[in-house]
Amino acid sequence: MALGANRPSAAGSPQQTLIAVRPQLEQLLCDWAQISLSRISCSWSPLLETAPVGGPPGQPMYCNAVLLIRGVPGAPDAEAALALLDRLRALEAQYGRDRDREVRWGPRSLDLDLLFWGDWRLEHPRLVLPHPRLHLRSFVMEPLLAAMQRSTHWRS
Repeated sequence: MALGANRPSAAGSPQQTLIAVRPQLEQLLCDWAQISLSRISCSWSPLLETAPVGGPPGQPMYCNAVLLIRGVPGAPDAEAALALLDRLRALEAQYGRDRDREVRWGPRSLDLDLLFWGDWRLEHPRLVLPHPRLHLRSFVMEPLLAAMQRSTHWRS
């Protein structure tokens, strides 16, 4: 999962937002998967400041991070993925994001993207997994690599 922000939220700066959302995101994942936090493994990347890519000119720098999750029970399916996406959108809204009013690839108080779910593939009008531009975005790939390096799963 990728996290990004380049506009303040009620939690503060983009950096403060990404720090504040971490425990809420972990709890959201547990509630969605109906398991306790002790049963999943969360590997967080450090926060990374990056220049905006695309969108309107003159945007502030972004703060980005990646969360790798391991231990979610069951096989992936579209219903589960879309239910998780809906929960992520609701969490974005809690931090002030209004997808109906924002400019595409413009400033946002919180952006939460599903990147991949193992090697499972999904093509749905609302969600494509793996993320179709994942490999083109250094602002995702750099924190993804850092999260993988921190995870014992990826090193074993």
